[in-house]
Amino acid sequence: MAINVDTVYKTVLLILNKEQRGYMTPDEFNKTATQVQLDIFEQYFEDMNQQLRVPQSDYDYSDRQMSIDEKISPFKTEGNCVLNTNGSFDLPVIDIDGNTVINSGAEPAIGEVAFYKLGTPIFTPLTGFDTEIQRLPRNEFYNIEKSPLTASTEDFPTYLYESNKLIIRPKSIESGVSTSFIRKPKNVIWGFRTDANLGYYIYTPPTESGSTTQQFELNGSEQVEVITRILLYSGIIIRDPQIISVAAQQVQQQEANKKS
Repeated sequence: MAINVDTVYKTVLLILNKEQRGYMTPDEFNKTATQVQLDIFEQYFEDMNQQLRVPQSDYDYSDRQMSIDEKISPFKTEGNCVLNTNGSFDLPVIDIDGNTVINSGAEPAIGEVAFYKLGTPIFTPLTGFDTEIQRLPRNEFYNIEKSPLTASTEDFPTYLYESNKLIIRPKSIESGVSTSFIRKPKNVIWGFRTDANLGYYIYTPPTESGSTTQQFELNGSEQVEVITRILLYSGIIIRDPQIISVAAQQVQQQEANKKS
């Protein structure tokens, strides 16, 4: 279950206002929440690398590799790659869910997702079975093509990944290429409308017509860390060293607990 953006925002405001420490505007919250979500998301991959080096529990619910992979899974997607005029394949521009994929580094708009990491490219011939395309470093990729004995074939294709392009061999492969990949989380948005008489903000849930709200996409188990990290950033925004200190200590403790 994902984290409800309204719950997080109201909790942050409650903690800040209880001590009369300040206020976060919706725009400040949205930018901070988006950055916090991205921080936690990117940490998953560092945590996974660390867990791959240590033995895991035999119990499913205690397996940390499996737990981290479950948190990453909502961001796994796939799409088709199209051959361009330069002879290389472009990354998918539409994913399996119909979202436009941005891989230029630009900020995605509503209905768009940003490319993050390449997964496994697949070649699907007109007849036959799907074949995983093997990734090679530059020197190996070009050297194996020099000999007929080692050159790539449609049964054993290879690829070089550079500058967001896939160079695939053999050159006879001109279509039927797709790839899995990981996208970034969508920007968090606490959507609202303004009360016409009093002028305060009223939350608009995603089910409301015209709402721009975008919930957190992180696993619900991350809610405490999300709130703590937003409070850390909010302490910087409102220039409150006590909030910064307490929130930073809590974040460090949460990270230590994950790795212990």
